[in-house]
Amino acid sequence: MLLVLAAALVTRGFWPDPATRALGLNQNDQALDEWFLAYATRAYRGDFGFVTGALNAPDGVNILGNASLIGLGLLFAPLTLAFGAPVTFAVATGLNLAANGAGWYLLFSRTAGLHRLAAFVGGAFCGFAPGMVSQSNGHLHMTAAWLVPPMVWCVVKLARGGPAWRPAIRRGALLGALAAAQYFLGEEVLFLTAIALGLFCLAFAATARPAPRAVLPSLGAGLGVAAAVALALLAYPLWVQFRGPQSAAGGVFGPDFYSADLKSFAAVSPLSLAGGDGAARLASGPAEYTTFFGAPVLIVVLGAAVWMWRRPAVVAATVVSVVLLALSLGPHIVVGRHRTAQWGPYALLDGLPVFEWALPARFALAAIPLLAFVLAQVVHAALTQTETLKLLVPVAVVASLVPLAPMPLPTVPRAPVPAFFTEGYWRGYAPRDGTIVPVPLPDSQDPQAMRWAAATGVAFATPQGWFIGPYGRDGRAAVGIYPRPTAQLLHRAAVNDTAPALSDNDRVALRRDIAYWHASAFVLADGQKGAEALKSTLDALLGPGERVAGVWVWRARV
Repeated sequence: MLLVLAAALVTRGFWPDPATRALGLNQNDQALDEWFLAYATRAYRGDFGFVTGALNAPDGVNILGNASLIGLGLLFAPLTLAFGAPVTFAVATGLNLAANGAGWYLLFSRTAGLHRLAAFVGGAFCGFAPGMVSQSNGHLHMTAAWLVPPMVWCVVKLARGGPAWRPAIRRGALLGALAAAQYFLGEEVLFLTAIALGLFCLAFAATARPAPRAVLPSLGAGLGVAAAVALALLAYPLWVQFRGPQSAAGGVFGPDFYSADLKSFAAVSPLSLAGGDGAARLASGPAEYTTFFGAPVLIVVLGAAVWMWRRPAVVAATVVSVVLLALSLGPHIVVGRHRTAQWGPYALLDGLPVFEWALPARFALAAIPLLAFVLAQVVHAALTQTETLKLLVPVAVVASLVPLAPMPLPTVPRAPVPAFFTEGYWRGYAPRDGTIVPVPLPDSQDPQAMRWAAATGVAFATPQGWFIGPYGRDGRAAVGIYPRPTAQLLHRAAVNDTAPALSDNDRVALRRDIAYWHASAFVLADGQKGAEALKSTLDALLGPGERVAGVWVWRARV
């Protein structure tokens, strides 16, 4: 209940009407997430695919090549159908945090056998660490990590399983199924979890005495079964993602840009109780405060590791945390926004398959459960093993965490979706799955018009948009698509707030673009920047527009 209340506090800015509120620090990713959540509802009517022409019409988008929220979308589809994607986004943002905390609490208390207070401290840190709260700014695929504790449970049970084969096979199959499910919740989380778990197992095996050789048969068999099950379930989706239509090679975002600043480890996130705006300059954006642990927490963790140096699990967790945090620094060390000539450990991985898609700063997210485990272990040790430290140690741990307590996510008002879409007027201007062209067209700088399609359950297609596709050099990954001539014309009209002089070439380009998009209508909403200039431009190109339910509409004529 406390975790749910904390999640409600973090997301209170969305309520009482999420449709009219938006993330103040990342509206664009929210618009994309809401589109994906709405698109997933099409599966309930048997009209869903991993590649769709509903965005970036007519070329389409490879859903699996984007942070597509398929798992969350399918899970919350009834909520989306009943109340809309903005409500689902707000609910999922909070529940992800609470569910993460609850899952780790259960793992620490029941599987690790820790005192309930110690387990709660660890679970709360896992759910509401600064990195997780910052990722809640539009990155639901990163905060949907509540299947990670069950996956860790499977690995622990395999390590404790003994010589019996049947339990190992069952737990391995469960682990493979969970891994497949996590792929659809958030593939990047699965990638980071696999790395962290693998490193932890190696570190534990290296520090435990005697060496845990007896676990190898059960653990090896279980992991083999898990790999086979996951591969069987994910073979086709992985082919679509990496080799299917609209797939793209390489990553979009450079590792040097999305790497951690060395000074950020001791800083406090601007989204935390003791945070200030000045620390924001140490991260690439408000969704990437992944390494803002604060000096007190790092000191407490280091002290706990020294005190409990005879416990292999604590030592392994500490060592792997250091490795992950070192990797988060990226290919070159950055100190106070100054990129030095000193290479970072990530330089050894940069450019390798799969790693070319990774963002170094997010490796710090995988360290959060490991740091939480150390904190929970030291609280447990103090509560159960020593009278003199029973009060002092828990107070010190909690005191180090209080400055990191999450604050509500900043939100701002946003215009509601026009009644033209919410009340179904659009059906008189385009067939189902036809193409409606928002004016101006959505792109990575302003994708808000994608909300129009989301409000209809993505019942019509939208040209352009905010997505990742094969439009970079030599077919490599890029954000969005190069706009067509009519899209450029409308963009200029909006930016300059002046209707441009039109030529015969503009009219020819319009006819070609209408044919290319298979467009049925152009729609301009009230309040759009440069609205008068846009209306004048389209009136000149397509004739006088129709005023319908809060928008201007022009039927597309080739």
